[in-house]
Amino acid sequence: MKVLILGATSPIAVATARALTAEGASAFVLAGRSPDKLKRVADDLAARFDVEVDTSHYDAVDWQNHASWVADLPWVPDAVVVATGLLGEQDQAQTDAEHAQAILTCNFNGVVTTLEPLAQAMQARGSGVIGVMGSVAGLRGRQSNYVYGSAKAGLHAYLSGLRNRLFADGVHVTTALIGWVRTPMTAEFDLPAALVSEPAKVGQGLAKAMVRGNSVVYLPGYWRLIMWVIRSIPETLFKRLKL
Repeated sequence: MKVLILGATSPIAVATARALTAEGASAFVLAGRSPDKLKRVADDLAARFDVEVDTSHYDAVDWQNHASWVADLPWVPDAVVVATGLLGEQDQAQTDAEHAQAILTCNFNGVVTTLEPLAQAMQARGSGVIGVMGSVAGLRGRQSNYVYGSAKAGLHAYLSGLRNRLFADGVHVTTALIGWVRTPMTAEFDLPAALVSEPAKVGQGLAKAMVRGNSVVYLPGYWRLIMWVIRSIPETLFKRLKL
């Protein structure tokens, strides 16, 4: 299995790559913005699991060049993992249009412009799986992160349509609705420890979901119940809550 990972230096992406080696992955292209970080991850992955690993510079916001970047890949991947994302600052996004645009492009627009040419190639071949790291934040808008959440909501809708389009051609699309994870992106937040998961657990869950051909998974699974409760709150009450 040949695997392409976008945003490959994130802790969850690294964990997913490691988990996919147990599922038969033998070759990787690790894509991201930092050559030094990519090399460290690539060297570690190759040494640990004796797999072929290449790296490629990739920027999720460089949407104009995504089609040509995909065309230059050494092979059509059997599996694609999308781990790009930018949480950003909600307060800044409310007054800084460039910051808001960066959040939207990194989490939504750039994913679309990259996945479309990949999907076409996988569809033409008639096989493959695409696993995308979404967020439970996209299931209901909250004042604390609604720009980020709206990008993820758009991403979830896009993936639903892409899944519908590709299913008959043997290409599966897995949406991972991820809750709080212990990563640098969440380090500054005061989160309830019992609800914060480790990257390894999430990465293993995503890898298994992709191999099984699951459509939508909550990672960890208890977020399904949490979000059912949050989504059940009537809007007349929800708008009064400080969330």
